[in-house]
Amino acid sequence: MLYRNNFETFKSNICHLVKDRGDMDFIIDILKTDKIRIYWDREWYPESFYLLAMIDYLSRENGLPLCQDYEDIRSCALLEPLYPRDFNLTAKLNRSLDLRKQSMEEAIPEFKRFNIIESEIRDVY
Repeated sequence: MLYRNNFETFKSNICHLVKDRGDMDFIIDILKTDKIRIYWDREWYPESFYLLAMIDYLSRENGLPLCQDYEDIRSCALLEPLYPRDFNLTAKLNRSLDLRKQSMEEAIPEFKRFNIIESEIRDVY
């Protein structure tokens, strides 16, 4: 049986990997291991989309062409926006502190295309 981290932990782990490995080594590792397709085939769609968005974002940031192996996945997206967990909690507790609209506007386009609201991947400790 496969263990699946919660999505917030997954995102944090990926951001730390990018920081630790560097953009190019991260891209190479993900593409060589085909983790995007592995998660897709497991039907772990948020994880697959997150990795593909990260690869696409880092490719754009580094002036690299997009990997064409995932065009079928790029044509899909989550049905509902996936906000950071604390955003949804804050919105439930106090509507005046709801940051979802602002975060949607500030989201990184490569993540937003998959309905994942992510605005900062490099601010990890």
